[in-house]
Amino acid sequence: MPPRRFWTMMGPGFVVAVGYMDPGNWATDIAAGSSFGFALLSAVLIASLAGIFLQTLIVRLTLATGKDLARLIRDRFPRPVAMVVWAVSELAMVATDLAELLGSAIALKLLFGIPILAGVVIAAVATFAILALPGARGRAPELVVGALMSVVVVCFGWELLIAKPDAGALLAGLVPTVELARDPEMLYLSLGIIGATVMPHNLFLHSGLVRSRLAAEATDAERQRAARWLTIDLASALTLAGLVNGAILAVAAVAFQGIAPEASPPGIEDAHALLDSTIGTGAALIFAVALLAAGQSSTTTGTMAGQIVTEGFLNLRMRPLMRALVTRSASLVPALAILWTSGDGAADELLVLSQVILALTLPFILVPMLLLLRNRDLMGGLAMAPLTLRLASAMVLVLTGLSGWLAGTTAMVS
Repeated sequence: MPPRRFWTMMGPGFVVAVGYMDPGNWATDIAAGSSFGFALLSAVLIASLAGIFLQTLIVRLTLATGKDLARLIRDRFPRPVAMVVWAVSELAMVATDLAELLGSAIALKLLFGIPILAGVVIAAVATFAILALPGARGRAPELVVGALMSVVVVCFGWELLIAKPDAGALLAGLVPTVELARDPEMLYLSLGIIGATVMPHNLFLHSGLVRSRLAAEATDAERQRAARWLTIDLASALTLAGLVNGAILAVAAVAFQGIAPEASPPGIEDAHALLDSTIGTGAALIFAVALLAAGQSSTTTGTMAGQIVTEGFLNLRMRPLMRALVTRSASLVPALAILWTSGDGAADELLVLSQVILALTLPFILVPMLLLLRNRDLMGGLAMAPLTLRLASAMVLVLTGLSGWLAGTTAMVS
């Protein structure tokens, strides 16, 4: 593959990686680090490996067929089934957008003291501005997202330098222990980290981005080479996202060291409040800047995924700005209504609600994806080995059960 062609292929993994370090992941990482120190770094590692595996499957499916996941489901399943998956996918997009909006709004409150209600509106307008950029149908949003992701990475690299966590404790935390299964709270948080990592919109987003880079006349050999390069791109990006999640957990562990956690897990604002007093001046500011970048980049990638879903299921090509308006309106209405009546304290409840919805919608996307992957005629030269298919089936089964269990447990707790 010529060098220029190689560089045009790269990038989808880094855009998708944004969803693996969104504000929803921050909440579970902070709760894990504050309650159990570095012990649950192993859950972050497992979640990252699971994400790499599932997103690799999407790359192969897209390259084998030349179509994105949404279009494949529309073409390969009965229309009623496809429409149900589409409706559930749209619900997942709204839930994702709600969580990212709240993350950006919380960051604006931490940075400038802006009430979360007003911050939600500002974050929404900022996303519209990004998608109104010239080239919004091309790679311009990807470049903006990449820049925002770089801010998150740099900020948490700097946070780790300030926090100075014990290197031995960090390495020990990467090794799973029997306590993960014995302690109910550790098990719950571990499953929460893993279950919240694989988000429905990331599967559609990655598939659409890969399809946009595939030449229609590509030969089997070129598709094989593209699969290798895109897998490298993906593995690099999600490894970086895993390091960021691990850094969030480690910073929370240092910040809450020696402080008895409250009955309920601490939230993002609790961690921010402790950073300057426990780690050092500037730590809280860096934390808030990283949160704003993570929230805003995640809302942008969520809108990109929504556009891919609309085009794939409905064959309806919408301008990015119009697609953002549709999804953003659906998430803004409940967010503004609840925050208006209940105040900033309702933000945590909305975050919980969004995660419950995502957990319930995930199986509706994973099961059709698995059925497509098992079709050897469809996969052609990129068909996977039986062992890989069995592993994929087991992972889908586990994540489906985990999503249902987490949704039920979280709903009862809240």
